[in-house]
Amino acid sequence: MRSRRRTAWTTVLVVAAMSVLPMAPARADAPDWSGLDARLFADAIPPHGTTIASVPLDPALSLTGAGPAFRVLYSSVDQHDQPAVSTGAVFLPPGPAPQGGFPVIAWAHGTVGLGDDCTPSALPRTARDDEYLSHWLHEGYAVVASDYAGLGTPGLMSYLNSVTTAHGVIDSVIAAHDMGLPLSPEWAIVGQSQGGAAAISSARWATEFSQGTGLDYRGVVATGTPANIDQLVYQTGPNVELPDLGPIANAYTAYILAALREARPDLDVDRVLSPAGLDAAHRAETVCTLALSEELTDLTPAAFLTAPLSSIPGMADALYAFMGTPSTGFDRPIFLGVGLLDRDVPPESTLGFYRQLVANNQDVTLHVYPEEDHSGTVLASLADSTPFLRKAFAAN
Repeated sequence: MRSRRRTAWTTVLVVAAMSVLPMAPARADAPDWSGLDARLFADAIPPHGTTIASVPLDPALSLTGAGPAFRVLYSSVDQHDQPAVSTGAVFLPPGPAPQGGFPVIAWAHGTVGLGDDCTPSALPRTARDDEYLSHWLHEGYAVVASDYAGLGTPGLMSYLNSVTTAHGVIDSVIAAHDMGLPLSPEWAIVGQSQGGAAAISSARWATEFSQGTGLDYRGVVATGTPANIDQLVYQTGPNVELPDLGPIANAYTAYILAALREARPDLDVDRVLSPAGLDAAHRAETVCTLALSEELTDLTPAAFLTAPLSSIPGMADALYAFMGTPSTGFDRPIFLGVGLLDRDVPPESTLGFYRQLVANNQDVTLHVYPEEDHSGTVLASLADSTPFLRKAFAAN
């Protein structure tokens, strides 16, 4: 089935790689699309998990530990349950593949913003992410890194949307196996922050959403995970007292509001937004994380609202459907890593989620890093997550 579909789309790959969008004049700070600009993609969308176009990734955007690397456009499903496209990157380890192909790690990235200029595969990776992902390449895994639908493709990226992001991550792995690369069907998921939530959601539906593709999902590693944040968002209002969080919480709030009102216009979220909140949600649609955090530094999430979100009928159910964290139904082991100095995502978010998983008899391992903050936990966790994944891949 996969090979027939790949043959059918051979012509599309060649044409789309050259003509997805005419090249615009370059800006000094513009993303580098590696010759594959899909911001205005408007062609027919094939079944989810199909590679539509693939080009070599600009070497300046690759990873230190990578061999061949590609920028990819593939099909998925968006927050309106409609066919959509996403971009991403595929990195192979240097050297020949082992017999059976490279096992695969799907990387779910953290918060970068909602605008096309924030697209991870069109920008250099941070030093931390380069070191982290290069580690997995050195361990012999190929890395498939989705941008999520709406980042560098039509539509708005649906920030923290559990099911939509799961489709995007899982479909990126299906699509990578549609490229004729030496990849094993065995794969796992790794994510941080927003990507930690995406990794957990993807893990819940990995087997179901990839059914019939021949893939063999093995396990998940999630760090800095914003679990059950829907409950915190539901309580947000002009008088809310949030946990002790850093200034980036303003940007996170703006992204949630922007994404929620786009995904659920029937809720009319704007009716409870203050002028500052309306402006923040509007700016959140295009401004990347660090810049937005700086713009909003003198505000608080409470200042975005004139009435509690809970005052909107049906909001609790809507938030859970949009960004709720699944706590049952996992069929492979879960690794949770949390830094107790995290001020971006409350540590209790992970700790409470761990207790839920244990109560629900899920196969979960928790590692706590008392001296690490949100970002520091990523690299600190490698000493524990590396043998965890090695064991998960070796399991029958």
